[in-house]
Amino acid sequence: MVNKKKVKKNKKWWWFLSIFLVGLLVTILYIIFNIPNPSKLDNGEYPQSSQVMDRNGKLLYEIYADKRRVVVTLDQVPKNLINATLAIEDANFYKHNGFDVKGLLRGLYRTMIKKRLQGGSTLTQQLVKNALLTPERTVSRKIKEAILTIATEVMYSKDKILEMYLNQTPYGGTLWGVQAAAMGFFNKNVSDLSLAESALIAGLPASPTKYSPFSYPEMAKYRQIMVLNRMLELKFIDQQQYDLAKSEELNYYINKTGIEAPHFVFYVKELLTEKYGIKKLTEGGLKITTSLNLNIQKMAEASVSAELEKLKKYKVSNGASLITDPKSGQILAMVGSVDYFSNEIDGKYNVTTALRQPGSSIKPLNYAVAIETGKITAASVVDDNPTCFGQVNQKNYCPTNYGGAYHGLQSIRTSLANSFNIAAVKVLKLNSLETFVASASAMGISTFKNPSDYGLSLTLGGGEVMMTDMNVAYGVLANMGIKQELNPILKIVDKNGQTLEEYAEQPGTRVMSRETSFIIQQILSDDGARGMVFGRGSMLNIKGHPEVAVKTGTTNDMRDNWTIGYTPDFVVTTWVGNNDNSRMGGLVSGTTGAAPIWNKIMTQLLIDKEVKKPTRPAGIVGMYVCNLTGQAVPDGGCESHYEYFKKEYIPPKQETLRKNVVINKDTGRIVVDNEVAPNAEWQEHTIIEDITGVKICLDCPPVQNEDPNDPNKNKKPANIIN
Repeated sequence: MVNKKKVKKNKKWWWFLSIFLVGLLVTILYIIFNIPNPSKLDNGEYPQSSQVMDRNGKLLYEIYADKRRVVVTLDQVPKNLINATLAIEDANFYKHNGFDVKGLLRGLYRTMIKKRLQGGSTLTQQLVKNALLTPERTVSRKIKEAILTIATEVMYSKDKILEMYLNQTPYGGTLWGVQAAAMGFFNKNVSDLSLAESALIAGLPASPTKYSPFSYPEMAKYRQIMVLNRMLELKFIDQQQYDLAKSEELNYYINKTGIEAPHFVFYVKELLTEKYGIKKLTEGGLKITTSLNLNIQKMAEASVSAELEKLKKYKVSNGASLITDPKSGQILAMVGSVDYFSNEIDGKYNVTTALRQPGSSIKPLNYAVAIETGKITAASVVDDNPTCFGQVNQKNYCPTNYGGAYHGLQSIRTSLANSFNIAAVKVLKLNSLETFVASASAMGISTFKNPSDYGLSLTLGGGEVMMTDMNVAYGVLANMGIKQELNPILKIVDKNGQTLEEYAEQPGTRVMSRETSFIIQQILSDDGARGMVFGRGSMLNIKGHPEVAVKTGTTNDMRDNWTIGYTPDFVVTTWVGNNDNSRMGGLVSGTTGAAPIWNKIMTQLLIDKEVKKPTRPAGIVGMYVCNLTGQAVPDGGCESHYEYFKKEYIPPKQETLRKNVVINKDTGRIVVDNEVAPNAEWQEHTIIEDITGVKICLDCPPVQNEDPNDPNKNKKPANIIN
C-alpha cells in the first residue's frame, strides 16, 4: 500500500530542491555569462528618457519611458484586455513553463509555409527581452533569454509575470504599460477600457510603430480585428460582443504639447527603433542630434499653412513639404501634413512617406535616361500632335496633353519645360519601360519594381512614389549625378557619453553623368523655355535666382499636385491634395496648387544667398543648332538657337530637307508603312523626322475637315507608333 503522506512529502521536497538547483544554476551562469538578475523585473527601477534635437541642439521631443508609465495591479486591468493580450500573444500562458512548443511550431509554420510573419515567444520571454536584454540577435542573447525565462517562471507566479508584462511592455511612443497606453490613446484609466479599445491596445506590442492608430490607422484597425478574431476563436467573447467591438468607432486622444516637427520626430523614431530596439531608444537616455533645422521647419510649416488657407475653396484640405540637402542627403525640414493634430484631415498621415502618384514630376527622370544614352538631345525635335501607341495584347494607348492643346514640332527642351505629354511618352517608348524602371530605381525610386506592372503612362505619373524617394532622385540631378540616401541623423550619444554613431561625409554613388544632370538643370531652370504653357515670371521663377530648376506634376484625376525644385544646396518638394484621396477642384494646376507654397519656401531659403549656378562640365559642348532639325547649322544657314550637348552626342549637320515621299492625296499626309492609300503619288516636300522616326511634312497642305461644327476641325489624325 502506497504511503500518501510520504509521497506528498517527497513531492514537496523535490519542488524545493528544484528551486534550489535552478537558483544555484542561475547564480553560476550569472557569474559566468553576466546575465541580468531577474529580480530587477520587480525592483521599481526606471529608465532614462531620450532627447531628440535639431541640428542646433533645440529640443524637438523627449522620449519618456518611466515618466509615462504608471504601474497597475492585475486586478485593475479589465478582463477583456487580459484576454485580448493572451489571445494574440500567448494563449497557453497559464499552461506552459515559459516556453510554448506548440506556439513556436505554429509561428514557424505560419512564417515559413503561410508566409505570414509570426513569432513564437511567450509573454515571459517577451518580458525578459523588453526589461532585461538588448534587441541583438545572437546565440549568446538567446541563451540568456532561455535561462532568464526559466528563472522568471520559478521566481514569480503566473499572475505576477502577467502583471509585470502589462506594466513593462512598450505600446508606442512614450507609452509603457497598459495604464499609460490607455491614457495616451483614449485619455481614460485602463479599468475603463471597452472591449474594442482593449483589442486595439493588446495588438500594439507586436509593432508599436507599424500598428500605431496615429500614424497608420488602417493597419491599427487591421490589427484590432485580428485580435478580436483570435478572441472569438478561443471563445473569450461571443459573436455579439465581436460584432459590437468591430463596429465601435474609436475616439483617440490628441495631445498637442511637447513636440516640434512631429512627422519628422516619428519618422526618426521608427528608423531608430528598427536599428537599436525600442528598449534602447526609450530607456537608454540617448541624445539624438538630427539633421533637421527647426528654423527652416517652422518656416516651411508656416508656408504650407498660409497657402492652404487660400486653397480651401478649391477643395484642397492638405499640403506637405520636404526639404533636403542634395550634397549630403540630410533632411532639413519635413512637413507631413498641414496640421499633425487635426483629426478632420487625418493629420497624422505623413504624406512625405506615403504612396502617391507624381504626375508629370516624374518626367525629368525619363528625359535624363534618354539624354544619358544618346537617344535624344535637348535639341532633338518631337512632333506634339495626337499620337497613339501600340501595345502588345492591349488596345492602343492614346494620351492627351494637359488642356487638350497640341503644339506641332517642338524641341526636347521646350517639350520638357512645358510638360507636353505626347513627347514624354515618345521618350519613354525610346527608352523602354525596362530601362526606365531600372534607371529610376538606381536614382532612388524604390517603388518601381517589375516593368511588366506598368505601361507607357508611367512617365505621366502612372506609378506610385514616395516624396522621400523623389527628393533622393531630384537630389541626383542637383548633385551632378551623385546619389545620396536621405539621412536624418547627425549624432547619437548614450547616457554614459559614448558616441553610438556620428555623421561623416559620404562620397555617394554616381548614377548619372555630370553632363546629363547639367543639361536637365539647364532645361528646368529656363524660364523662357516654359513660357508657352506657364508664362514667363510665373510661380516657378525665383526672383534673382535663375539657377533654380523646377518641375510641376498634376495627376489626371486631380488627386495629387506637386512642385519639385532644386539648387546645388536644396531640394524642395511640395504637395497639395486630400489625405482621403478625394479630387481637388479643377482650377488646381501646376502654378496654382503646390507651386505657391514651393515658391514661398524656396524664396525664403535663398534670401541673401549668392547665385550658385552648376559648373559646366568638361564633357559639355555648346553650339548653335537649326530650330527645325536640332542638328548643326547647315552651310546655307537657318533659324537657330544655342544648345548644350554631351561631347559624344554632338549632332551632325542636317541633310537636305527636300525629299521625295509618297503622299496620300485624300488626306495630304505622308503614307506610312502598311497604310492602304489607292490615291497616292510621289511628291517632293520639306520633310522632318521626329525622335520616333515619324515624318512631318512642313509644306504639305493642311488637312481640312468639312464639318465646320466639329471641334476637331483642322486637327491632325493620330499617328500610330508601334
